[in-house]
Amino acid sequence: MKKLYFFIVLSVVAFTLQAQSAKQVQWSYSAKKLAEKTYEVHMTATIGDSYHLYSQNAGVADGPLPTTFKFINNPLATAAGKVKEVGKMVKKYEAAWPGTVNYYENTVDFVQTVKLKGNIKTNFAGSVEFIVCNDARCLPPSTIEFKVNIGG
Repeated sequence: MKKLYFFIVLSVVAFTLQAQSAKQVQWSYSAKKLAEKTYEVHMTATIGDSYHLYSQNAGVADGPLPTTFKFINNPLATAAGKVKEVGKMVKKYEAAWPGTVNYYENTVDFVQTVKLKGNIKTNFAGSVEFIVCNDARCLPPSTIEFKVNIGG
């Protein structure tokens, strides 16, 4: 019984801590048509308070968790190329990670080009995993799922 109680308390604490990271970053998603059957999907992070969000290339191999996107396979749509970052990147030496790290403050727009297999309406879905830190601490990583309508 004690083990069950301990497990429940630990699960609640872990969920609460994970939710704190998600509270510091508000995500919005949109699609922009570039050409026939080609779209840009924008995944925009608005970062709160004095926190910062690490780049997909965080800069230090054994450093902070980089922002990572995973896309759900869709037979009607294909991700073309890598996710681009649009924003003012900060490159700063951090003793906690012994090296120079790459991150964004305030806002950053992650952009993925998507090609459709035909003139159809579908969605582009996936998840983003990220961590936020400030000068005093890092919050536990969060994973947010998203879905954006494209085509039509």
